[in-house]
Amino acid sequence: MTLLVSKSSPIVTKGRGAMGELVRTGLSLEKELLEKFDAVIHRKGYQNRSEAIRDLIREHLVHAATDENKVIVGTLTMVYDHHQPNLSAKLIEAQHAASSKVLAATHVHLDHHHCLEVVILKGRSGEVRSLADRILSLRGVKHGELTVTTTHG
Repeated sequence: MTLLVSKSSPIVTKGRGAMGELVRTGLSLEKELLEKFDAVIHRKGYQNRSEAIRDLIREHLVHAATDENKVIVGTLTMVYDHHQPNLSAKLIEAQHAASSKVLAATHVHLDHHHCLEVVILKGRSGEVRSLADRILSLRGVKHGELTVTTTHG
């Protein structure tokens, strides 16, 4: 893949909000790769390739921020067996111990045995990931995932 940036052809647009000045770029890709990309972005409802590529770049910047231990926000989503002895207390204790990182939590009863909990977190990526790992490793947590983002990029 070749990425060409033309600094001589900025596109200044009105009403773009925080995005500001756009710069036109060129991109060289294998035909098959471009066809697959077009199929995916069409399925996702993108209006054009530029929007899809911008989102890919933003996603890459979010991953870079987490690698650099910058401040991130995230949601920790988990399903757990609420009949597991002491699990509810351990979940609450973990969240209270990290109260500066826990912004909010919501809890839903899925069925007689299972609950869904979503915890909104904010902090340095290393600390947030460590907290998520600690919670997800508790006995009785069936499945969980930390999804992160940032306001940077």
